[in-house]
Parts: sequence; C-alpha cells; structure tokens
Amino acid sequence: MQKGDRRIIRAWTMYDWANSAYSLTITSAVFPAFYVGVTQAYGEERIAEAYGAPAASLYPWALSAGFLVIALIAPILSGIADHRGNKKAFLKFFCYLGALSCASLAFFTPEHLLGGLFLVMLAFIGFSGSLIFYDAFLPEIAEPADHDRVSARGYTMGYIGSVILLVVNLLMVQFPDAFHLPERVVLFGRSWDVVAARVSFLTVGLWWAGWAQIAFRHLPDGSGSTDGTNVLTSGYRELRKTWHQLRRTRRLKRFLTAFFMLNMGIQTVMYLAANFAKQEVKGLDASGQEVPITDASLILSILIIQLVAVVGALIFVALSKRFGNVKALMIGSVVWIGACLFAFKLHWTQEFYALAGIVGLVMGGSQALSRSTYAKFLPETEDHASYFSFYDVSYYLGTVLGTAAYGLVYQVTGDLRDTVVVIGSFFGLGLLLLLRVPREEVGAA
Repeated sequence: MQKGDRRIIRAWTMYDWANSAYSLTITSAVFPAFYVGVTQAYGEERIAEAYGAPAASLYPWALSAGFLVIALIAPILSGIADHRGNKKAFLKFFCYLGALSCASLAFFTPEHLLGGLFLVMLAFIGFSGSLIFYDAFLPEIAEPADHDRVSARGYTMGYIGSVILLVVNLLMVQFPDAFHLPERVVLFGRSWDVVAARVSFLTVGLWWAGWAQIAFRHLPDGSGSTDGTNVLTSGYRELRKTWHQLRRTRRLKRFLTAFFMLNMGIQTVMYLAANFAKQEVKGLDASGQEVPITDASLILSILIIQLVAVVGALIFVALSKRFGNVKALMIGSVVWIGACLFAFKLHWTQEFYALAGIVGLVMGGSQALSRSTYAKFLPETEDHASYFSFYDVSYYLGTVLGTAAYGLVYQVTGDLRDTVVVIGSFFGLGLLLLLRVPREEVGAA
C-alpha cells in the first residue's frame, strides 16, 4: 500500500467521525446526565444499600473495569493482528460490539443497575478495542512527516461528526414533541420513561456502525500468514519481542511514561466531567434560587468543548512545528493544571462554560499530538500494531487508575472537589516526566 493515498486517508478519518459519537453522547453529555437523573430518582440510599457504594462511585468503577479488560487483551490482540495482517477484521468486531452495546443502553434501568453498567463496560471495550487497530493504521497510511497533520485531521473529523449527532440528540431531548417522542412508552411489558434520551442511545449505535462502513470499504484488508502458527502463541511472542525492543529505547520509553501520567488526567476529565458538573455546578432559576446545572446547559458546555477542540487541535499542530512535539505537550500540560485549579473553585454555570473552553483548547491538541508523537518515535518496524499495543496499554491502565481514583476519593471523602486535586497532580507529574524526554534517541536508559 502506498503511503499518502488521499482516498485511504479520508476513509481512515471517517472512522473517527463514526466512533466519536460514542465519546460525546455516551461518555460526555447525554448518558452521564441520564444516569445521574435516573439513579437519583430511584434513590441514592437504596443503591448504596444494595451495592455498598453510591451510584457516583459505581459508574467510574464500571469504566475502570472496561479499561482493565482492554489493557489485558490489547497486547495479545494487536500481536495477533500483526501476525495475521487482519487489523480491519478486529476493527470491525470491536466497532460492532460497541455500537450494539450503545444501542442496548436504551433499556437501562436502575432496578438492574449492574446489568446496565455491564453494557457501559462493553460499549467502552468496543470503542477502545477498535482504536487499537485504528491507530495502528496511521504509520501505514501516512509518511512520518504527515503524522501530526493526519492525526489531527482524524480528531477534527471526530469532533465535527460527534457535534452534529449531539445537536440532533439535544434537540430530541429538549423538544421531544417535534420528533413525535412521548414522555413514556410501554414496551416489553413495562413502562419506559426518558424516551428521548433512550432514543439518542439508539442513534449512537446506528451512527457508529453506519459511518464506519466507509472506512471498512477503503482501508486495506492486509495479507495474513498461512504457516499454521498458533495465533495466540504468536501474540505473546510478538508482545515479548516488542517489549525487548522498547526497552532498548530511551526517548520512546520516557515519552510513554509521561503519556501514561498525562492520559490519567485527560481521560478522567473526559469521562467524568459531566458527573462532576451535574452535582457540583449550580445555576439560578427564575426566582433567583440555586438549582443544579440543567441538562441543556451541560450539553451546551460539551458542545463548546468539541467546537473549541477543533481549533485547539490545529493550534497544537502549529505549536509542534514551532517548538517540537514534546514542548507543545508541555504547554498543554501547564494549561491543564490551570484548568484544574479553576475547576476546584468554580461554582456557577457560566464559570463551567469558561472551563469548557479551556478544556476544549487543550483536549484535542493533547490527544492528537500524543498519538502522532508516539508514531514519530517508533523505530523502523513493520509491527505497528504490536508497538501501538504498548501505547494503548498505557492509555487504558492510566485511565483505570484515573477513574478508579476518582471513585475512591469520592467514596472516602464524599466531596467531588477533592477529585480535582488528584487529577491536577496527574498533569503535574506528566509535565515533570516530559522534561526528561530527550530530543533524540540516544540508546537505552
């Protein structure tokens, strides 16, 4: 396959367009507000008595469980994909698993909370599992000099596509009558409320699986081995070989450690900011009384993040050209620390809008540059999926620790603002570790 083929690159970015609907509607905007609403209506004390923890802790722990599963299977799967040359087949499998799980969240009930959280975990496994193979296509379809641009373009397509669907979902939630959606419907012998939100989960599954067909049609199938080698054994062997190669690097190894810490903060913010806002951010009603942030205001803040993130990704590409990738990520880390300090003090909806703008500015750029920087630092190899498995394991294990720490701190202190201090420390440590990344590869450390 010739690198730089515009048709293939466009098709590759369309998977970002497809799967980012999950990131926005399920993890950031509609489902978190839906989850808090239905669990509070059911009774937080009933849930805590039944499961031994509040609903606000159970949700991040479900995410942590999904991250842990992916972290455990990612190296094996990517090693198998490299051996067989069938990254696209794995990409399809995880895509359909995630899309089906998202659609199934339409039947979430607090009476069967663990079953619903299991679907949350499966949706995340589908999303993250597919990214292992999606990311591994990057060094195969683009030249190293184009990695930053192509990676940022993928994130940009994702932000735009997810915003389009979120606007539709927001309109459904705010004006259900315009979409002929009732407040309550009887199905499968029981009554279901919050119908508009439930329908939005169905649209995510359809959007994800539907738009992904463009990527599936144009990305190469790859050629697999037919030597009869046991693929599971091959996966472990590739993992061990890649680990030994990784240990002989200094720059790549140190960058991966820094990325681990930064990602703990970024992913915890992405997955749990809506839960934080729903319980800590206040607005004023018509009589001037304090009320929790409305779902419309929460979704508007998520839209601000997505729209600003498009600009932020482009800004960080420019910063990387001027200062280099690592220094650009350092700048982003400083902004993240400032955002955490601001979040610790904020109280009102308008302040949360301002925080959303700050987060959007660095979120897209930090993610896009992290992925492309890792691709740039790779040694000469054909085993891209095996190397990206270590990137993804760092991603997932970091998020396991970040989301678990969020749930644990809230479980112990009962104050969500204490979680902000922990998240800020992740960015501080990440910044210190970035300072140790050398400009050039200089051998093993």
